[in-house]
Amino acid sequence: MTTGTTPAGQPDVIVVGGGIGGLSTAYALTRQGLKVRVLEQAPEYGEVGAGLQIAPNCTRILHEYGLLDEAKALGVVPENMVMRDALDSRELTRLDLRDLERRYGFPYMVIHRSDLHGIFLRACERAGVELLNNQTVVAYENTEGGALVRLKDGRVESAPLVVAADGLHSVARRDLIGDEPVSSSYVAYRAAVPFEQVKDNGVAENDVTVYVGPQRHFVQYALRGGEMFNQVAVFESPRAMAGQDDWGTPDELDAAFEGSCDTVLKGVPLMWRDRWWRMFDRDPIETWVHGRIALLGDAAHPPLQYMAQGAIMAIEDGWVLAQHYARLAEAAPAGAAPDWDGALAAYEAVRVEHCRRVQTTARAWGELWHVDGVAREQRNAIMRARDAYDYSFTDWVYGPTALTPDEEPEMFTPIPLSSAAVEEPVA
Repeated sequence: MTTGTTPAGQPDVIVVGGGIGGLSTAYALTRQGLKVRVLEQAPEYGEVGAGLQIAPNCTRILHEYGLLDEAKALGVVPENMVMRDALDSRELTRLDLRDLERRYGFPYMVIHRSDLHGIFLRACERAGVELLNNQTVVAYENTEGGALVRLKDGRVESAPLVVAADGLHSVARRDLIGDEPVSSSYVAYRAAVPFEQVKDNGVAENDVTVYVGPQRHFVQYALRGGEMFNQVAVFESPRAMAGQDDWGTPDELDAAFEGSCDTVLKGVPLMWRDRWWRMFDRDPIETWVHGRIALLGDAAHPPLQYMAQGAIMAIEDGWVLAQHYARLAEAAPAGAAPDWDGALAAYEAVRVEHCRRVQTTARAWGELWHVDGVAREQRNAIMRARDAYDYSFTDWVYGPTALTPDEEPEMFTPIPLSSAAVEEPVA
């Protein structure tokens, strides 16, 4: 395989950001014989948060990388994904995740975010990725035949390709696009606690359970071989809706879940209360590649979390970019410079539309989860009517990651709420 042709000591690729997207991309490119340098602004590599859901479109890539067994050893492969009504706890619909694995060839699993990050960090270390800390990038620029980044301390780093995997508040996104994150007015609280603390709360330790309700939802699943239990509480903040700056506070958390079912009410007091995550995304954009600077992961397509595809899309991005580089490198004459422009064009041609679909579906899914009144009854009726083995709503996202636009599956057809016949309450 053709490898990079940069001078000794200079990387073929600079990746800005040492999160899951940055590290997985660095690993994907290094596997193709490239010299990759990762610039991370934090003093050490690590991830905050709690659980992460990894669907078959991602575990397929982990398998290709030789990392799936390690991930399964650190995570949990649940039996079902179950959606329930947060008010009365009635089951609405479910996915049999063992059957899902048979359909797509790879498991649906859950893992602690820091564990998945650690898997990629160790893989990068073994592969020889250059991992640098305390590197704060403040500007990006294209150059003749490449790109550079300017750092806070005045230094300049350059390479034939710069990948901006610098997250929701990306400096590259600010400089190249100039848009702003979009607030959903929803906030998430998280907690990963020893299973002993929840075993008497009516939880389903072998399932991923999502309780959906008016302006709120609650997620539960086991982590780390069942030793820990992950919970996520999400709600719409009245103070955010009123335009106030101090929003999403613990008093709003408690008020938001009043009237919920017993299992949810028992879970809310366990949430971490010293930190919370306000939920932002950005409007989809058509252009991710600017010369030799490529946006990737949340810098390109930060989603709301309802599809559980945020980290997955970033991992897919890096896999797709590396695959297109490898294809073009294989076809290039011996000693020729990599066709980065061709690889970047192919990357953008397929990933933009896929990620736009996920972002817009996540917004719509969030709205559907949080409806009230008659709309809630209509949603529940439609979900209860769904066959547990109907995969028309997952084939477009859980199947093999497309490398070209013609490989992208057709989208599902939404079912309008108005199609459900329910009895309206008597006034």
